[in-house]
Amino acid sequence: MVGMIPNVPMAEALHRQYAPSQAAYELIHTHCQIIAALAVRMADQVNERLLRGDDPDRVLPERPLDRDLVRTGALLHDIGTYRILKDDGSQGRPLTFQGERYIEHGLEGYRLLLDAGVDESVAQFARNHTGVGLTRRQVEEEHLNLPPDDYLPVNPEQEVVMYADKFHSKHQPPIFVSEPTAAKRTAKYGPDNLARWKQLVARYGVPDLQPLARHYGMTIV
Repeated sequence: MVGMIPNVPMAEALHRQYAPSQAAYELIHTHCQIIAALAVRMADQVNERLLRGDDPDRVLPERPLDRDLVRTGALLHDIGTYRILKDDGSQGRPLTFQGERYIEHGLEGYRLLLDAGVDESVAQFARNHTGVGLTRRQVEEEHLNLPPDDYLPVNPEQEVVMYADKFHSKHQPPIFVSEPTAAKRTAKYGPDNLARWKQLVARYGVPDLQPLARHYGMTIV
């Protein structure tokens, strides 16, 4: 059975439906909008290179990316974070997350979207975007609070959203993350993760964060 493929207004409506407060909506929905802008731009650049046959190192995806699916998936990838808030910021206190449960936000978003009637192809963006992808082995060896399974992108649309997500943080206050900083963060989780990061950089390039940082009045670290 095919589920719903939300358009942009429908994605916004889902955020408003599940956000427990205006502060939560503004933080998480804005983050998703930023990731959508980054991911769509990188997808367009990949598609332009594929059209030109500009792939001398053979690192690009084998086919063009569906930019509409990229946008929709990016707009909804973090919707599960509404379910792991510690304080939603509605009583004058800072908005905070349940740190010990943060690893669960992707799976929470996946379940939320399926329950809302969203198609599996879109819900998977929430499930498969954590870090640079989580393998069953990582989940088991690191005793992560997730059912043992692979949580990896299954197509280039999910992959570019996962990658774009590393360039912006919902840190308070929210910040953009430069490629060198993102690489250092990734390296903390081992050489395999860093190697995976380098593959993603080679495939999708490094986005120009300055225009979005100026637009949103955020710093780049």
